[in-house]
Amino acid sequence: MIKIRQAVIVEGKYDKIKLSSIVDAPIICTEGFGIFKDKERQNLIRMLAERRGIVVLTDSDSAGFIIRNFIGSTIDKKYIVNAYIPDIFGKEKRKDAPSREGKLGVEGVSEKVITQALERAGVLCENTDAPARPITKHDLYELGLSGKKGSVEKRKKLLDYYKLPSRLTSNSLIPVLNSITDYDCLLDDMKIMEGTQVCCE
Repeated sequence: MIKIRQAVIVEGKYDKIKLSSIVDAPIICTEGFGIFKDKERQNLIRMLAERRGIVVLTDSDSAGFIIRNFIGSTIDKKYIVNAYIPDIFGKEKRKDAPSREGKLGVEGVSEKVITQALERAGVLCENTDAPARPITKHDLYELGLSGKKGSVEKRKKLLDYYKLPSRLTSNSLIPVLNSITDYDCLLDDMKIMEGTQVCCE
């Protein structure tokens, strides 16, 4: 597995499946052009960009570049690294016919091609630091974000603070929080949310 500090943005679920076997990083799908109207997904990607940076790895066809340019127009470019796969013509195994432009997408290229694209983008890294303490289900309970009186309201306040989708449940919130923060910074962010302390960096 390749460790990447940034979150990786891909177009669809099959791209995510392919990448998840190669990359140790949060992977977010744009759902193709669905990103254009999905404000909550845009906010999530923006939050990830500002907290850890993002790598945009879309297909090499025109649709992939339209999505890439849209992300670049809505998020400060200092948070974005672009990784490009080359034009490789062919057909994905699950499809009956090639795409309109005949190029393989992220899901269709080899692991070597993806690794080279990430290497050229300069985002490959080793985990040299001690791992941050992850956030667990028990932590959410202890912090009053689940299973206690007022948990729903407190969780909604946290979701609003992080500009995350309001429909996230406590269970689905755990992996999202672990992709944008860690336990210690969550504690500090909750204190900020309540107006008592500055954020950790």
